[in-house]
Amino acid sequence: MVQERNAPIFHTEQVHITKEEGLILYEDMVLGRFFEDKCAEMYYRGKMFGFVHLYNGQEAVSTGVIKAMRQDEDYVASTYRDHVHALSAGVPAREVMAELFGKATGCSKGRGGSMHMFSAEHRLLGGYAFVAEGIPVATGAAFASKYRREALGDASSDLVTACFFGDGAANNGQFFECLNMAALWKLPILYVVENNKWAIGMAHERATSVPEIYKKAEAFGMAGVEVDGMDVLAVRAVAQEAVARARAGEGPTLIEALTYRFRGHSLADPDELRSKTEKEYWFARDPIKRLAAYLTEHNLASQEELKDLEHKIQGVVDEAVKFAESSPEPDPSELYRFIYAEDE
Repeated sequence: MVQERNAPIFHTEQVHITKEEGLILYEDMVLGRFFEDKCAEMYYRGKMFGFVHLYNGQEAVSTGVIKAMRQDEDYVASTYRDHVHALSAGVPAREVMAELFGKATGCSKGRGGSMHMFSAEHRLLGGYAFVAEGIPVATGAAFASKYRREALGDASSDLVTACFFGDGAANNGQFFECLNMAALWKLPILYVVENNKWAIGMAHERATSVPEIYKKAEAFGMAGVEVDGMDVLAVRAVAQEAVARARAGEGPTLIEALTYRFRGHSLADPDELRSKTEKEYWFARDPIKRLAAYLTEHNLASQEELKDLEHKIQGVVDEAVKFAESSPEPDPSELYRFIYAEDE
């Protein structure tokens, strides 16, 4: 089957966004798409190495959630598909690209590469190569925020953490352990499942006894919601509600975003397991095209404005490549630096 279930119907007429808000969402999604397309080009040209997992098709999830949070204040924990999460969190495109090139100017000083993006400045807690590895880290960050506020009396520590992971991670023990702790302590965190139907080469429905991941929240007395992960306005609305709940001390939310990756698992994946019919079904629901249609139909932007914005973003991505290519390699004398924390 092409689709096993549909996300709840979300009526976009219920959403009221300004032109500025709409263009912010559109710009962020297009930046993610153009950046990943350029990554594919650079990878096949031998400019970057190792495993590179692209985010094409899932942009509405990153943008919808992260842009509903406080930029450079709230925390974001990613996965090995982390480039676009980094961009949405505010990490400059040139620093993300330089990291992919293994350069010293990268956000992880050239030591992390594709799967280990990190930026303390932008509250990006890292990309994680092992499935579900970021869930305990994100849970710990949420606990720290709550502890500072309630135990140390820091009223300004009302920060929220967004923890992204795939459908495959929802079968991992860390997922259940952390959800239990978060619900018990009412931690300010959003657990965001990016259910793109495939855990590498394993179809989600073949590996999970209860395919509806959001229902697993019920076991912990936690709020759980399913959303159309190809509709940025729907994701944003759900995220805004979850963020408000978390910031008010009402605990965590498990958000299952039904989405789809347009490319193979990684750039080394020939993508032969998924059917042409399945792919075409999801390609037709491209989240960027859907938002563009919404903005023009509601007179929030013209086709010319969107094209101008895309042209600007392409310039940002092209500049990022030039910056990465001209940046220095990490100094061999610093081979052992950053193994341990340094005094500021």
